[in-house]
Amino acid sequence: MCGIVGLFLKDRALEPELGAMTAGMLATMCDRGPDSAGFAIYGAGAPDRMKLTLRGPAGTDFYAIEGHIGAATGGDMKIEVRDTHAVLSVPERALADVRAALADTHPEIDVVSFGKRVEIYKEVGRPDLVAERFGLASMAGTHAIGHTRMATESAVTTDGAHPFSTGADQCLVHNGSLSNHNRLRRELSRDGIVFETENDTEVAAGYLSWRIREGARLDEALEGALSDLDGFFTFVVGTEAGFGVLRDPIACKPAIMAETDKYVAFGSEFRVLADLPGIEIARVWEPEPAHPYFWEHA
Repeated sequence: MCGIVGLFLKDRALEPELGAMTAGMLATMCDRGPDSAGFAIYGAGAPDRMKLTLRGPAGTDFYAIEGHIGAATGGDMKIEVRDTHAVLSVPERALADVRAALADTHPEIDVVSFGKRVEIYKEVGRPDLVAERFGLASMAGTHAIGHTRMATESAVTTDGAHPFSTGADQCLVHNGSLSNHNRLRRELSRDGIVFETENDTEVAAGYLSWRIREGARLDEALEGALSDLDGFFTFVVGTEAGFGVLRDPIACKPAIMAETDKYVAFGSEFRVLADLPGIEIARVWEPEPAHPYFWEHA
């Protein structure tokens, strides 16, 4: 089942409303995935700095972790805590040292995402409540993707929630099922892609990261997925500059899109889009099977 939402803003004046618009879309998808949810939001970045989204057990003292890592790396650290997650901003040159120090001194902490702009939050629970826990409605940015999960192939855990990120400023959400993910996981692992879960969606994210690392553009990576990934799927992908959509050649999973001069929006059902401003004049269509779509800011 599961539900997907996505929103790419063309009009910069709407950026302060991105979180509120995405939260409303995510709440509409509660009945397609009531057990867990997550979202990625692309907000402001800073020159020569990277952001790591960290996740820890309930009660984690992220401020203490900031102090430990800063002392270990000599870096200029800034942290913002949101419930069970925190965003740690570090100098770009210190990224590798920070990640090594985290793994060495705080193995209980997961790095959910890293990049100049992306932040990812996900937890077990009803999607509207997950969004409320993290304060999604107050967040600003240029684009966002989200997912509501109905776990049919694995346990209901935060690790199994989407989005999955396997590269800088890259993430993916997925509705469907892949049949060759175990083989691909082994092949990609041998080529240096690191996986944290057994979820097939993480393999799809890793595949795109691998293709991009090898020099492909995102649209080329999505084209490659059509021949290299077996199964049925709808992907919505986020990158630092843009937002992409891909359906498999059969396209058995529902998908609908809307575009105006102010935004591009994606939903698993039209009701996700129904409350967006200007929807009555939007071009609304069902994305074509096996056709990659991509929008990005210059």
